[in-house]
Amino acid sequence: MKIALAPDGAELAWAEEGHGEPLLLIAGQATAMDGWGPAAEALAQHFRVIRFDHRGIGGSSNGDAGRYTTRLLAADSAAVLKAANVDSAHVYGHSMGGRVAQWLAIDHPQGVRTLILAATSGGKLAGAEPTKYAMEALVSGDMARLEPLFFAPEWAADHSDAIHTFFNSRATAWAKARHFRASRDHDAWSRLGAIESPTLILHGTHDALTPMPNAVQLHRHIRRSTLVKVPGAGHGLHLDRPETIQWIRQFITAKAPL
Repeated sequence: MKIALAPDGAELAWAEEGHGEPLLLIAGQATAMDGWGPAAEALAQHFRVIRFDHRGIGGSSNGDAGRYTTRLLAADSAAVLKAANVDSAHVYGHSMGGRVAQWLAIDHPQGVRTLILAATSGGKLAGAEPTKYAMEALVSGDMARLEPLFFAPEWAADHSDAIHTFFNSRATAWAKARHFRASRDHDAWSRLGAIESPTLILHGTHDALTPMPNAVQLHRHIRRSTLVKVPGAGHGLHLDRPETIQWIRQFITAKAPL
């Protein structure tokens, strides 16, 4: 475990594995870097995978309360890349991590070689909000209620350890509330046209937490984007759909600048 210093001096725990071109993983709301589990392991066979704990999560300190916005969390991500001596990286963000990744690509365009956005949105979208059941499950934090929204039952049955790690990141109620608000208040729709990085959008057709119209609008707003609709997948497709690893590799190979 290594430590990067955020702009306000908060300590951000980060780790790396694998070799090759750098790939930064940005986790979702209140999820620690360990939550990437099998996806990080698979990607590390092909890339230098860098992952970190958001402020207030896992091994990272809380930092200033006012810095819990997706745009300022992107500044934290940039600090991790700097600590890793990386000038530019491929960036893969899931859910809230995808919201953070959008700002990273907007505010640090030279630092993002390619952008991968999974199960995420540019902000509030009329008619494409989470279902009432999904939102109640999210607020409850009950793993039994959340699991079906994220993962296919057959995958879940074979990966109980990965699921437990994903849903049980160390975080205080104080930090979880601020992560929830940061994700909820995200609004980058008017700025997405500034993203220059080739972008791969991965989205499950059965995602009740971030319904499919969000991905369609992301695709319309980000000029150099490719949208892959994953049939039957929920919100956790970055873990339970291993085929996404191959798609990411193919996209990076085809789109990454020389």
